Amino acid sequence: MKRYRLLFAGSGGQGIITAAILLAKAAVLYEGKNAVQSQSYGAEARGGLSRSDVIISNEEIYFPKVIQPNILICLTQRAYNNFFKTIRPGGILIVDDFLVHQEYSADAIIYTLPLYSTLKNELNISLGLNVCTLGALIGITNIVRPDSIINLLKESISPQFLDQNLKAFELGQKMVENKKKYNIWP
Repeated sequence: MKRYRLLFAGSGGQGIITAAILLAKAAVLYEGKNAVQSQSYGAEARGGLSRSDVIISNEEIYFPKVIQPNILICLTQRAYNNFFKTIRPGGILIVDDFLVHQEYSADAIIYTLPLYSTLKNELNISLGLNVCTLGALIGITNIVRPDSIINLLKESISPQFLDQNLKAFELGQKMVENKKKYNIWP
């Protein structure tokens, strides 16, 4: 396994830090890998720029920050504008097609996904964007097994929100599996 360097970026309130924590925990608890997660966010409680770094590896990890991610996830225009230049050449860039308009080109494999709009249209929810994005990420990269995330969701999510989160996770995976239906490239 190679070393995965992920940067999740968006705004406060989208749950990107929670998604990053879930991924790192799943890697450690269910996959036996090493992982670190760090985060930073603006002073605003909601709406400010937010980022979370995750490094997953079979080897020891000596520095917890991601300088040049090989996987970049941007869920707001501001996040995209701030971080698209940091991606390693040939890396993977995941953006939401409703929330991010790619004004600049990145040297990456770009997945433009209808995450937000599909959540609204198919599940009639707007919460769960973070977990839906995590499902798409797992579908694209296989960085951890889907059941590792599902088991962690069952252990850590309140019962009143569990079903919604499981459906959002599965929807993210379904989007990647059905690229033609959701008009996803590559």
